[in-house]
Amino acid sequence: MATFTSDVFQNEFLPAGGTDVHAIVQVTSSGAGSATSTAGGVAEILVIDTSGSMDGANLDAAKRAAAVAVDQISDGVYFAIVGGSHVAQRVFPYPNAPVAMVPMEPGARAEAKRAIGMLRAQGGTAMSTWLYLTDQLFATVPQAQQRHAILLTDGKNESEPRRLLSRAVHDVTGHFQCDARGVGSRWQVDELREISTALLGTVDLIAEPSLIAEDFAALIRASMGRGVANAELRVWAPQGAQVLWVRQVSPTVEDLTDRRTEVNPLTGGYPTGSWGDEQRDYHVAVRVASKGVGAEQLAARVQIAVGGEVVTSALVKAKWSDDASLTAQISPEVAHYTGQAELAAAIQEGLAAKAAGDEATATVKLGRAVQLAQETGNDEATSRLRRVVEIDDEATGTVRLKRNANKLDEMALDTASTKTTRVKR
Repeated sequence: MATFTSDVFQNEFLPAGGTDVHAIVQVTSSGAGSATSTAGGVAEILVIDTSGSMDGANLDAAKRAAAVAVDQISDGVYFAIVGGSHVAQRVFPYPNAPVAMVPMEPGARAEAKRAIGMLRAQGGTAMSTWLYLTDQLFATVPQAQQRHAILLTDGKNESEPRRLLSRAVHDVTGHFQCDARGVGSRWQVDELREISTALLGTVDLIAEPSLIAEDFAALIRASMGRGVANAELRVWAPQGAQVLWVRQVSPTVEDLTDRRTEVNPLTGGYPTGSWGDEQRDYHVAVRVASKGVGAEQLAARVQIAVGGEVVTSALVKAKWSDDASLTAQISPEVAHYTGQAELAAAIQEGLAAKAAGDEATATVKLGRAVQLAQETGNDEATSRLRRVVEIDDEATGTVRLKRNANKLDEMALDTASTKTTRVKR
């Protein structure tokens, strides 16, 4: 059985008149076990782009990767394979099969690989159909408490208006988790990020087709290692207080603020998806009514609930003081992750401006990103930024756009923008 623990990092002291309380809540899960121990079962779906643009090396590599992924799915796990073009079709179980998903076992594994081998590339790309079919297949195994999909594409969602994809993402949100992957340089990061963010997954670039199999295998192993099907982050704030935001800030930046559901009038619930043995950090900001010097109060209670049962709880406090040496301090953890969140936004906004031809804005935003990467010690981000801009001065963020920056380098910077580093202690 999984054990959850939580720790709070904050400066509790506010100056006279102060109202905003910031804290980093670090949640650790251990002893989560494997996904197959999840009550009710587990379900996995592989969604492979089979549009015409995949013809050749990309589809050949995707077939090999899907076969590798099938080998990583544990026996007993419900699974299916979807082929996606301008329409979606169930590849396995075969379309004439009486059931939409089957438990993994040696015979099913062999037949799934045979079905994968028959995939052919043709047609356009309409990802909304892929998501809707995936949702329909998962709905046939309501007993499966943990539902996870991998979606792979090499192109843009060009066979339908963007609003249809957005509507599909909205309609399936909360039904399953999805990791989205793009191979090569012809797909759009913002499209896959929309899918993965809403569906509590990750988005990443696979630069070369030969790397798909390794990535798929790692994703399935991670999914099979999550023994907690679903956990909810709960934030209680006192009467009259306002929860300004709730963000996951490690291992990636994900804003959960708008995902709030009401647990009770003073408590909001925020989805976190499935858990294995891991650690995640959350930035919680609460605005409370100002109190007199010497007063103190509980500003928030942050909990993790599994199956409706609270398994760990952390307290965020506020104390008012007229001692500037106390109130002027900024928690290193709060400062670090505030910078990391700003770094992600600066990278994404800078690259969007560059793509739109606004070089002035792109230079300012990417320069700020360089500065923030240096301040927060994110060496990986600095390394990726160097492939897109010439850095004259890291400390001031003085940069020049590279005229012949590689498209894959820009996409790698974009997809990795939300990955954070931990506080160096």
